[in-house]
Amino acid sequence: MILKDLLYKVSIRAVKGNTGIEVTGLQTDSRKLGSGNCFIAVKGSVTDGHQFIDTAIANGATSVICETFPAGMDENITWIQVENSAAAAGYASHNFYGEPSLKIKLVGVTGTNGKTTIVTLLWKLFTALGYKCGLISTVQNQVGETILSSTHTTPDAISINALLKKMVTAGCEYVFMECSSHAIHQHRITGLQFTGALFSNITHDHLDYHKSFDEYIRVKKSWFDALPSSAFAISNSDDKRGLVMLQNSSARNYYYSLKTMADFKGKILENSLTGLHMMVNDTEVYFRMIGEFNAYNLLAVFGTAFCLGQDKNLVLQLLSSLDGAEGRFDYTVSNRDKIMGIVDYAHTPDALLNVLATLKKLRQGNERIITVVGCGGDRDKTKRPVMAEVACEYSDKVIFTSDNPRSEDPLEILHEMEAGVNVVARKKYITIPDRREAIKAAVDLAVEADIILVAGKGHEKYQEVKGVKNHFDDKEVLKEMLGSR
Repeated sequence: MILKDLLYKVSIRAVKGNTGIEVTGLQTDSRKLGSGNCFIAVKGSVTDGHQFIDTAIANGATSVICETFPAGMDENITWIQVENSAAAAGYASHNFYGEPSLKIKLVGVTGTNGKTTIVTLLWKLFTALGYKCGLISTVQNQVGETILSSTHTTPDAISINALLKKMVTAGCEYVFMECSSHAIHQHRITGLQFTGALFSNITHDHLDYHKSFDEYIRVKKSWFDALPSSAFAISNSDDKRGLVMLQNSSARNYYYSLKTMADFKGKILENSLTGLHMMVNDTEVYFRMIGEFNAYNLLAVFGTAFCLGQDKNLVLQLLSSLDGAEGRFDYTVSNRDKIMGIVDYAHTPDALLNVLATLKKLRQGNERIITVVGCGGDRDKTKRPVMAEVACEYSDKVIFTSDNPRSEDPLEILHEMEAGVNVVARKKYITIPDRREAIKAAVDLAVEADIILVAGKGHEKYQEVKGVKNHFDDKEVLKEMLGSR
């Protein structure tokens, strides 16, 4: 692509050099550049791309997009000074890959909890409806039935647009994508044209990054504020911020709810370990999925399908047979003593509360709830004591253990969790830093029909310690331990 065409919609301050040159590729990583590439110097939370401009040029860059011109500027390079390099990367990527989001129906989902389940259900539903679909999620990315690995909830702008182009080329009509608050704030989705946008809920998370809850809300809301009038927006009106989220949006606004009047109204008639029996608007439906939190997820999916023009009855019929995402209330039952083992990604206080409160409601007798839980390192520390408090309040036995300690000392993380446990609850928990041993201890403690919840990592197949990702799969370990009883 010619450089000047690449810059459509980019907010430019100054240009030095020839914008008529051909660009062979885009990169924000100076180590990955090839001949004729354009390097975009993005200021990240850890490193500043402006420090690597010389390396980028040495590796083949013929043009550089940056916020500040360097002192010594190579005259053979075309220099573009912009207001915001991250936003420029979004627009430039969209242009370079042929504006792929204009050629598909792109639906994004944001919120603290429920994103992965909602986009996965949407992918499964629309695939069952006969469409070829793309999926961009925390668990995995998919182009039709082809599965691609996923490293971030939302990839960087260049990767997203390259992936969307691949989906367009493969004939996908719909793409369902998680949009994290980090991705919105870092302009990874800037330039994309969304057909629809969903808000699930907002609770305590990512305050290590956003610094305040108000800022976390503002970032998510900014995405809805920027939607065009051609798009639709759907929000959970039972969430305290559900109405505020869509206040300034130009999109066609819709709401879903279990508690108040809404466009997509649900009522739980029965909630059991075998599934949900619900009224959805005026139709009675049985779903295989479990828990009030999944009732909200199902309503969000139903509302999206309605906004995309699908037949209501067929949608509910297909939804009634679908399972959710891997690592989300993912359960197995031991053959001999009917112990239920559940793996769930719940890694925020609210998500953990939702799962445990659901389990307490679903108990039919004296089954005990045994919870294995930890907190990730290098992440929001303020939620650690709250997670511990929730686990102890809603469980009969709790085992605190390592999650992904990353660069932190696992024992220090556990110590910070224990600070949230009151005197009465101290007899409920034990601490076992080794996650495998913690899961084994939970299985050893369990008796017939007890429920074991292993929370925090869900679908992840690794445990990250000191920069190394070692293979570890909660579901795999839990099944092994239950099978050896």
